[in-house]
Amino acid sequence: MAEEKVAGESTAPGRVERLVESGKAIIPPLTLLSALLFYFGYVSARSQYEYFGVDVDTIGLGTQDYIMRSPQPLLTPLLVFAAAGAGSVAAHAAVRRRIHTPASARTAVRLRRLGRGGQVAGAIGLAGGLLLLLGYTFLRDWPLYALVTPLLIGAGATLVRSGAALGRLLQPPASPPTPLRRTSTALVYLVVAVSAFWMTATVAQWSGRGLAMYDASRLDERPSVILDTKESLFLRSPGIVETKLPASEGQTFHYRYRHLRLLIHGKDRMFLVADKWSPSNSTIIVPLDGSVRVQFQFQNQQP
Repeated sequence: MAEEKVAGESTAPGRVERLVESGKAIIPPLTLLSALLFYFGYVSARSQYEYFGVDVDTIGLGTQDYIMRSPQPLLTPLLVFAAAGAGSVAAHAAVRRRIHTPASARTAVRLRRLGRGGQVAGAIGLAGGLLLLLGYTFLRDWPLYALVTPLLIGAGATLVRSGAALGRLLQPPASPPTPLRRTSTALVYLVVAVSAFWMTATVAQWSGRGLAMYDASRLDERPSVILDTKESLFLRSPGIVETKLPASEGQTFHYRYRHLRLLIHGKDRMFLVADKWSPSNSTIIVPLDGSVRVQFQFQNQQP
């Protein structure tokens, strides 16, 4: 009985250690995923509120807020990358089937030409992307620069690598990969990953700007706010109406502003805009510290 107890005690730590090791293997990918979601959510939100003249860092959004905003800008890139990955896997499987069929001798020439053509096209695309990268000073104002440049670099590197891999498949079995080949393959993967990251960040930025323009065209769908202040704010945005409140005993608020909409609610402040968008409008930052009085006005159907 004593031996069984000792054996049971010796196996328990082993299970715990295996669980700990499994957790260590899972946590780093989750941390990296959270960091990526946070970054792309931040890029999108920064572009969105920059349209209204607001620095997103002044809003006070937290890590969870940015992560929750990331699915919107990441949806299109993830679908594109998934489709491209599925297409490349299908193409690779089809090429391997053609190579190992009895008619492979008749198609070897075509496949070699295809591989060489892919390498040439990839080299041209890669060279074009590098030229755009070197010409950043002169081309940075081009609206499509931040998308076309990484697209050419990533697609060019992928075609060069795929063409070389196709050529090796058509050759007889050779020696194991040399350190130089492994290093070049790792560099190609790194270039493709950086290009994909750049393109995704660009799409996230465009997505944020698109959300801002959508919001600006539908400000009437946002909560209507009536703002009372102690002093005149001298607001000049078109559409905002200032009314002086009648004086009364104990009254500390003397001015009322209507036709305001809530843009976003931060940690300890609100950001208000006029209910009709104009390029000359301003965003009003209202601290929630008792210096102002805020009322939310709604208009709904009869119950």
